[in-house]
Amino acid sequence: MALRGNLRDFTITQLLNLINLARKTGTLIVEGPSETAQVSFRDGKLAYAQIGREDGGLASILYKANKLSAGQYRAIQQRAGSISDKELGLLLINAGYVTQEDILTNLQQHFTDIVQRLFTWVEGFFRFENDQLPPEDRINVRLDLENLIIEGSRQLREWEQLQDEIPSLDMALKFTDRPDANLRKVNLSVEEWRVVSYINPKNTIRQIANATKMNDLEIRRIVYGLLQAGLVEICRPEGAPAPPPARMFPTENKDEQKSLVNRLINRIRSL
Repeated sequence: MALRGNLRDFTITQLLNLINLARKTGTLIVEGPSETAQVSFRDGKLAYAQIGREDGGLASILYKANKLSAGQYRAIQQRAGSISDKELGLLLINAGYVTQEDILTNLQQHFTDIVQRLFTWVEGFFRFENDQLPPEDRINVRLDLENLIIEGSRQLREWEQLQDEIPSLDMALKFTDRPDANLRKVNLSVEEWRVVSYINPKNTIRQIANATKMNDLEIRRIVYGLLQAGLVEICRPEGAPAPPPARMFPTENKDEQKSLVNRLINRIRSL
C-alpha cells in the first residue's frame, strides 16, 4: 500500500478509512505545519500514536489522567531510568498503584485524543510506512477505527463551520457593551473562564490559545460559544495597522472607470 500525498487531497478521515478497510499494519506519518505525528496500526486497528515532542510515556499519561500523584510521578521519573513502559506497567500493577484496565483505558484515550487533533490538520504531507511497526518498548492497544472515523467526519464538519465563523485567529476579542452581559450571571466552564481571563483587545485569539494551551479547534469552539452568547465580539488588535481602504474600481484612470460603469449598466439592461 504505497500511500503518500498532501492533506489537501486526502483528509485524515479518508486515510483512516483506507487503513481500516485494507486492515494494514504500519505507521502513518503526518507532517503538519509545526509538528509531526506518527500513528501506528496493526491489522487496521489503532495501536499507538505520538505527536511532536510531547511526552507520550506511560508515567506522563497516567499522571495527566490523575492516576498517579505528583510525588509518585517524580519518584518514577527519578528511579525508572531506562525502564520500558511495559516493565513500568507491570511494576505499577504489582505495587497496586493502578490496574491493567487503568493503563489500557488511559492509553486508548491518549491515542484517541491525538488522532482527533489530526482531524483539524488541513495543511501538510503524509506517508504510510508498511515496514515501520509500533515501538516495541511502548504498550500498544487494539482500538477499532470505525468510531474514530465517524467522529472524524463530524469533527471535520464542525471545523469547517468554525472556520467560516472565525476565519482568522489573528484577530482580538473585546467584551460587548451590552448592559445585560454580566459574566457573573453566566455559567461558564473552567476552560471558558480561562479564555475569558485573557480577553483584551491587545491579545489576539492565537495568543490566548497559546497561553491556555488550546489547539485551533478548542479555542474556536470556546470563542464561538462566547460570540453566540453575546458576551464578546471580534475586533482588530490594538496597535495593528489599519487595513488599506477598499478600492471601488480596479483602476484609478477616470476614463476606464466610466467605461466600466457604462458596460455594467448595459449588462444589467440586457438581462
